[in-house]
Amino acid sequence: MDFTHTTAVITGASRGIGEATARYLAEKGATVVLAARSEARIKEIAAEIQAEGFKAFAVACDVSRAADVAALAQRAVRETGRLDLWVNNAGIIDPIARLADTDPATWGAVADINLKGVYHGLRFAIPEMLRLGGGTVINISSGAATSALEGWSHYCATKAGVLALTRVADKEYRDQGIRVMGLSPGTVATEMQVQIKDSGINPVSKLSVSDHISTDWVARAIAHLAGVGGDAHLGTDFSIKTPEGRAEVGLV
Repeated sequence: MDFTHTTAVITGASRGIGEATARYLAEKGATVVLAARSEARIKEIAAEIQAEGFKAFAVACDVSRAADVAALAQRAVRETGRLDLWVNNAGIIDPIARLADTDPATWGAVADINLKGVYHGLRFAIPEMLRLGGGTVINISSGAATSALEGWSHYCATKAGVLALTRVADKEYRDQGIRVMGLSPGTVATEMQVQIKDSGINPVSKLSVSDHISTDWVARAIAHLAGVGGDAHLGTDFSIKTPEGRAEVGLV
């Protein structure tokens, strides 16, 4: 795939799926905008990408803050003149606990990042994309959007909300050239899986490291959806947990 003349914003780009996606899209020609709260880390990654001869820059951003996300969208357009792809990847799951053991403040903080963060991305990316003639938004989803998993009330609820946002955004803006879809990657070898394993709650915490897919696979799936491959999945969550999904992306 060739992403030359494409500007891609990736939230949660300081590690895991976000970092892998930024590196992969940059290698394919995109100008990548890395966004995360960890400013030092995303600047380091952006510098490494630039040193390899690709285009990248970093913008400190807390997706739970509307003003930060608005500034991120504006900066991307100001620096590159484009906004073709926005990946709503930022998300957290810790602390994991059963409902009666949760702390309302930390539960709410997860909702602010996982759900409101995606809303903020849609809210401020879509107007810029409409002005520029169209674009694609990919929301990182999860099987938790449609499943009840013990200890994950915050994660299940927020991912269900993200799926609803994907559906609504598609309904409202598809005919105006805005492509919105979700990606449900399954369990991925990231820091989040360490937190899940440490919790010891629900069957996901019992999985071994070898059960998780690599972040590179997710990056490739995102690139697939960003191209014409995403047209069949607008307004839905596309999954690479199935053999059929992986075959479509070329992960077999």
